[in-house]
Amino acid sequence: MAGELRLVACKGADKKGGGEMPQAGTEQVEQYLSKLEHLLKAEIEEVRRIVLAADDRLTEHVKWNAPSFCVDGEDRITMNLRGRDSFLLVFHRGAKAKQDGFAFRDDTGLMAWAAADRATVKLGDMNDVQEKRERLAQAVVNWIEASI
Repeated sequence: MAGELRLVACKGADKKGGGEMPQAGTEQVEQYLSKLEHLLKAEIEEVRRIVLAADDRLTEHVKWNAPSFCVDGEDRITMNLRGRDSFLLVFHRGAKAKQDGFAFRDDTGLMAWAAADRATVKLGDMNDVQEKRERLAQAVVNWIEASI
Protein backbone atom coordinates (compact mmCIF):
# COMPACT_ATOMS: atom_id res chain seq x y z
CA MET A 1 0.00 0.00 0.00
CA ALA A 2 3.03 2.33 0.15
CA GLY A 3 2.64 5.24 -2.25
CA GLU A 4 -1.13 4.73 -2.58
CA LEU A 5 -3.10 7.92 -1.97
CA ARG A 6 -5.61 7.69 0.85
CA LEU A 7 -8.91 9.63 1.04
CA VAL A 8 -8.94 10.44 4.75
CA ALA A 9 -9.13 13.97 6.15
CA CYS A 10 -7.01 15.22 9.01
CA LYS A 11 -8.44 17.10 11.97
CA GLY A 12 -8.97 20.82 11.36
CA ALA A 13 -8.91 20.72 7.55
CA ASP A 14 -9.28 24.24 6.17
CA LYS A 15 -12.79 25.51 5.53
CA LYS A 16 -12.02 28.74 3.67
CA GLY A 17 -14.90 31.14 3.39
CA GLY A 18 -16.75 29.60 6.31
CA GLY A 19 -18.64 27.21 4.03
CA GLU A 20 -18.54 23.47 3.73
CA MET A 21 -15.31 21.97 2.50
CA PRO A 22 -15.98 20.63 -1.02
CA GLN A 23 -13.56 17.73 -0.58
CA ALA A 24 -11.50 16.22 2.16
CA GLY A 25 -8.11 14.62 2.24
CA THR A 26 -6.46 13.75 -1.04
CA GLU A 27 -9.24 15.25 -3.16
CA GLN A 28 -8.85 18.55 -1.32
CA VAL A 29 -5.08 18.55 -1.84
CA GLU A 30 -5.43 17.65 -5.51
CA GLN A 31 -7.88 20.52 -6.03
CA TYR A 32 -5.53 22.89 -4.19
CA LEU A 33 -2.53 21.79 -6.28
CA SER A 34 -4.47 22.06 -9.55
CA LYS A 35 -4.94 25.78 -8.82
CA LEU A 36 -1.49 26.38 -7.33
CA GLU A 37 0.71 28.86 -9.16
CA HIS A 38 4.25 28.34 -7.93
CA LEU A 39 7.58 28.24 -9.76
CA LEU A 40 8.35 24.92 -8.05
CA LYS A 41 4.97 23.24 -8.55
CA ALA A 42 6.50 20.08 -10.05
CA GLU A 43 8.92 19.84 -7.12
CA ILE A 44 6.10 20.38 -4.61
CA GLU A 45 4.12 17.57 -6.23
CA GLU A 46 7.16 15.28 -6.20
CA VAL A 47 7.84 15.95 -2.50
CA ARG A 48 4.18 15.21 -1.79
CA ARG A 49 4.62 11.81 -3.46
CA ILE A 50 7.82 11.14 -1.50
CA VAL A 51 6.16 11.98 1.83
CA LEU A 52 3.01 9.91 1.19
CA ALA A 53 5.02 6.91 -0.02
CA ALA A 54 7.20 6.93 3.10
CA ASP A 55 4.53 5.72 5.55
CA ASP A 56 1.17 4.04 4.88
CA ARG A 57 -0.35 5.75 7.92
CA LEU A 58 -0.02 9.22 6.41
CA THR A 59 -3.09 11.05 5.17
CA GLU A 60 -3.28 14.60 3.86
CA HIS A 61 -5.35 17.74 3.75
CA VAL A 62 -4.87 21.47 3.23
CA LYS A 63 -3.87 23.41 6.33
CA TRP A 64 -2.39 26.90 6.55
CA ASN A 65 -2.94 27.18 2.77
CA ALA A 66 -0.64 24.26 1.94
CA PRO A 67 -0.62 20.45 1.94
CA SER A 68 -0.26 18.93 5.40
CA PHE A 69 0.32 15.28 6.32
CA CYS A 70 -1.24 13.53 9.31
CA VAL A 71 -1.24 10.32 11.28
CA ASP A 72 -4.49 9.40 13.02
CA GLY A 73 -5.85 12.87 12.23
CA GLU A 74 -2.92 14.71 13.85
CA ASP A 75 -0.74 16.94 11.68
CA ARG A 76 2.91 15.90 11.62
CA ILE A 77 4.43 17.46 8.47
CA THR A 78 3.23 20.61 6.70
CA MET A 79 4.47 22.33 3.57
CA ASN A 80 5.35 26.02 3.70
CA LEU A 81 5.11 27.32 0.12
CA ARG A 82 5.82 31.01 0.69
CA GLY A 83 9.28 31.00 -0.91
CA ARG A 84 9.73 31.70 -4.62
CA ASP A 85 12.89 29.68 -5.27
CA SER A 86 12.47 27.16 -2.44
CA PHE A 87 9.86 25.74 -0.10
CA LEU A 88 9.93 24.10 3.32
CA LEU A 89 8.66 20.93 4.88
CA VAL A 90 7.86 21.68 8.51
CA PHE A 91 8.15 18.65 10.81
CA HIS A 92 6.05 19.20 13.94
CA ARG A 93 3.78 17.54 16.48
CA GLY A 94 0.74 19.78 16.04
CA ALA A 95 0.05 23.50 15.95
CA LYS A 96 1.55 24.20 19.37
CA ALA A 97 4.93 23.17 20.71
CA LYS A 98 4.74 20.59 23.47
CA GLN A 99 6.96 20.71 26.54
CA ASP A 100 7.13 16.99 27.25
CA GLY A 101 10.79 16.07 26.87
CA PHE A 102 10.49 14.96 23.23
CA ALA A 103 13.86 14.35 21.60
CA PHE A 104 14.66 13.49 17.99
CA ARG A 105 17.96 12.68 16.39
CA ASP A 106 18.20 13.65 12.71
CA ASP A 107 20.50 11.15 11.03
CA THR A 108 19.81 12.65 7.58
CA GLY A 109 21.44 16.03 8.12
CA LEU A 110 18.50 17.71 6.38
CA MET A 111 16.69 19.25 9.34
CA ALA A 112 17.10 22.79 10.68
CA TRP A 113 15.68 23.03 14.20
CA ALA A 114 13.23 25.75 15.25
CA ALA A 115 12.42 24.08 18.60
CA ALA A 116 12.97 20.68 20.23
CA ASP A 117 9.89 19.33 18.45
CA ARG A 118 9.87 21.46 15.28
CA ALA A 119 12.24 21.35 12.33
CA THR A 120 12.28 22.37 8.68
CA VAL A 121 13.76 20.89 5.53
CA LYS A 122 14.45 23.36 2.72
CA LEU A 123 13.88 22.14 -0.83
CA GLY A 124 14.66 23.84 -4.12
CA ASP A 125 14.65 22.73 -7.73
CA MET A 126 14.11 19.17 -8.98
CA ASN A 127 17.85 18.40 -8.79
CA ASP A 128 17.76 19.31 -5.10
CA VAL A 129 14.63 17.21 -4.50
CA GLN A 130 16.15 14.20 -6.28
CA GLU A 131 19.45 14.57 -4.41
CA LYS A 132 17.58 14.61 -1.08
CA ARG A 133 14.93 12.00 -2.01
CA GLU A 134 16.20 9.02 0.02
CA ARG A 135 17.21 11.08 3.05
CA LEU A 136 13.89 12.95 2.96
CA ALA A 137 11.92 9.68 2.89
CA GLN A 138 14.00 8.41 5.82
CA ALA A 139 13.43 11.66 7.75
CA VAL A 140 9.67 11.23 7.27
CA VAL A 141 9.77 7.61 8.47
CA ASN A 142 11.90 8.50 11.49
CA TRP A 143 9.78 11.56 12.39
CA ILE A 144 6.50 9.65 12.23
CA GLU A 145 7.89 6.85 14.39
CA ALA A 146 9.23 9.28 16.99
CA SER A 147 6.30 11.70 17.06
CA ILE A 148 3.28 9.42 17.40
